[in-house]
Amino acid sequence: MKTQVAIIGGGPAGLLLSQLLDLHGIESVVLERRSRDYVLSRIRAGVLEQGTVDLLRAAEVGARMDRQGEIHDGVEISWHDERLNIDIKDLTGRGVMVYGQTEVTQDLYTARDARGGTVLHEAEVTGIEGIEGDGVTVHFTHEGEAKTLTADFVAGCDGFHGPSRKAIPESHRQEFERAYPFGWLGLLSETPPAAPELIYAAHDRGFALCSMRSPTLSRYYVQVSLSEKLEDWPAERFWDELRTRIPADVAETLVTGEPLEMSIAPLRSFVSEPMRHGRLFLAGDSAHIVPPTGAKGLNLAASDVYYLHRAFDRFYNHGTSEGLDAYSETALSRVWKCERFSWWMTSMLHDFPETGAFERRMQRAEFEYLQMSETARKSFAENYVGLPY
Repeated sequence: MKTQVAIIGGGPAGLLLSQLLDLHGIESVVLERRSRDYVLSRIRAGVLEQGTVDLLRAAEVGARMDRQGEIHDGVEISWHDERLNIDIKDLTGRGVMVYGQTEVTQDLYTARDARGGTVLHEAEVTGIEGIEGDGVTVHFTHEGEAKTLTADFVAGCDGFHGPSRKAIPESHRQEFERAYPFGWLGLLSETPPAAPELIYAAHDRGFALCSMRSPTLSRYYVQVSLSEKLEDWPAERFWDELRTRIPADVAETLVTGEPLEMSIAPLRSFVSEPMRHGRLFLAGDSAHIVPPTGAKGLNLAASDVYYLHRAFDRFYNHGTSEGLDAYSETALSRVWKCERFSWWMTSMLHDFPETGAFERRMQRAEFEYLQMSETARKSFAENYVGLPY
């Protein structure tokens, strides 16, 4: 097989890049190692920045999002029973869209099918050659056969564990990581949300989050030790723990139900530099991971795709490589600022094993500063709704 841009990874980043390239007349083939059903079964983010919303509309996949998504103009942070509402729309002129990543992925699949896009599932990449030469060859297995895909460039959208980042020689790659000593236990339930806006809750027993996917579908999280086992958390125990950590008035009206899905996810901050080596470009989780506290994972992938598709458009349709040459530096500038915000939110709201009396007072001081300072709230809102591209 032959194409212009080989895309490894058929999650939202890879599919969105393929869709945008297609709209600019650029050919691509997407290789995804999992089945379509598996990709669509992954429960992920649900808060979209305005930039992501605009990019999905530009990719002609925003119609269902605009019909079914919910625009939120605020967000809440609580400290035990104290509740602070931050009006992000009033502070920045923008809000966020609550629309699940699974729905985004489904919309992208529908769009790629409608335009005849080539997305090969259960295609396991076994090697990437030529990224420092004149063209790239991707070796993969598909339908029981060894196959090759030749391309001008390859875009690695294959996540943290994928082969793309590892194709960059270690001598040319620098990695920065902070692994957090806890995880998030998440529960998805077919119940109305606990509150009109998301609630990020700090408590002595650990962090909790009340989120949502729709008016009838809610997503909740509680901070747990990495040693915890899913089988030790029946739904009743989860609901009891959640009620303890969120404000009492919210806990009193919380509607519980049987979980549709439960899982434990570890938290990590991670960046790999550079995001381009020769003819290989990284985007999304293959290059960086953020703790979900700031709702930046999918949104960071979208900003990568924004920079990358524009760079390919300039190369193929305008004859300049300036965008490709600047891609890594441009993308990383925004990545590190979003990493900072996610790290800061995580540090302020979670209970760390090493947290002592001083650290706890510092966390409390952060919360009180947000309460008293409009400048602090505006800084929070600016980062939460999404820094400009």
